[in-house]
Amino acid sequence: MATTQIFLASTLYGAATLAAAVDSDCFAPAGRRLLLVSNNATTPETTPPLDEMPGFERLRNRFDRVLSWNEALAPFHPGAWSPRTDDIPLWERHLRLLWDLGDDTVELVVESIQVNPALALTQLFTDAPVEVYADGLMSYGPTRNKIDPLVGTRVRRLLHLDLVPGLTPLLLGEFGVPPEVVPTESFLKVLGELSDGEEELSLPVGSALLLGQYLSALSILTAEEEEDLHVAMLRGAVDRGHRQIVFKPHPTAPARWSRLLEREAGTLGVELTVLDSPVLAEVVYQRFRPALVVGCFSTALLTASTFYAVPVARTGTDLLLERLSPYQNSNRVPVTIVDALVPGLAEDGAHTGPPDLAGLLEAVGFAMQPQIRADLRPAAERFLAQHLGGGTWRYFKRRRLTTLALPGAIPKQFAFIPRNAALRRVVRRARSLKRAALRRAATG
Repeated sequence: MATTQIFLASTLYGAATLAAAVDSDCFAPAGRRLLLVSNNATTPETTPPLDEMPGFERLRNRFDRVLSWNEALAPFHPGAWSPRTDDIPLWERHLRLLWDLGDDTVELVVESIQVNPALALTQLFTDAPVEVYADGLMSYGPTRNKIDPLVGTRVRRLLHLDLVPGLTPLLLGEFGVPPEVVPTESFLKVLGELSDGEEELSLPVGSALLLGQYLSALSILTAEEEEDLHVAMLRGAVDRGHRQIVFKPHPTAPARWSRLLEREAGTLGVELTVLDSPVLAEVVYQRFRPALVVGCFSTALLTASTFYAVPVARTGTDLLLERLSPYQNSNRVPVTIVDALVPGLAEDGAHTGPPDLAGLLEAVGFAMQPQIRADLRPAAERFLAQHLGGGTWRYFKRRRLTTLALPGAIPKQFAFIPRNAALRRVVRRARSLKRAALRRAATG
């Protein structure tokens, strides 16, 4: 019986990762390889899909056919739709006819298996073995949602880029899924192909590159706070002596953010170029070799430093570590990694990272998902007992440690205080009386 491999991708970065894995023979031979493109933008109708982005044609030859998940699901949104259990056999028959799969054995290669559209696709092909590939720093964190064992036990491997050499991903560890590195040289070769296709791209060589992420769309920052973050990136780069600045905004970010930076650049007397093309940051590294890359917690900071040896700097991670809520927010691990490994924009001299990055992430991972990764408790207790202090408290919340009975928790004799309703009422009353007294003193 013939075998058809279906590769699900939603970003050009993810498609490049898949191309590198195919080039490295990471997958068994198959009769056909189909690339299933999903446009997960909030409004897909106004955002170009992956297969219409500049450079995609350089990747197309790895696949026998390109399919659209959005077209298969229309009018439903890929990020919101999941099949009803009773409809799964009907949907599988429909897709086999639509994609001319016949009776082929289907193998799935997906990203972000814990959420749709990847989760929905794995649920539709109930007998298909699954391989997961990770295209960012989130793979180093725990699985964000509990996955049905009928899906999780079918996952054979986790393919990932070696963004932090020597660090093992926590993703899907609850199912014992073995991680496997996609060879860096293959990934760089694919990026070289994408770079060769960007003939019209022209940027100042040796400039400082600022990376925008559109964090306000994730409700992590307000729009004003994100604008302030970009301005801080610009000022920090200028303070380091850079006079030519390139800003790469998120593709869906408001255009007014670029205009605000342009005004600030004029005030500071520096040259600012706004990169409007949806080109990968790694292509910019390959073509123009920036002198510095500045960002918040973008994966592109690690590809710059690890793959291209380009100097990097971060800003805003301290605010995000405090702001991310709930504690199990899946962005916490990328923020933690960047905060731990990348020097601050205002730092002078060498950056000193945590004494045990793997231990730190195991402790953070357990605190984030204690039910899913209960096996990490001993490692978390060990790290917190040995290393919790001034340099590592920023990665934890005392109340979270108390809830999980971990080292660093509120002492037992005081643990009742946050939960004592009567005591909280007394504190609120005292604060109210204090404010009233201050107002009387001010008006008297």
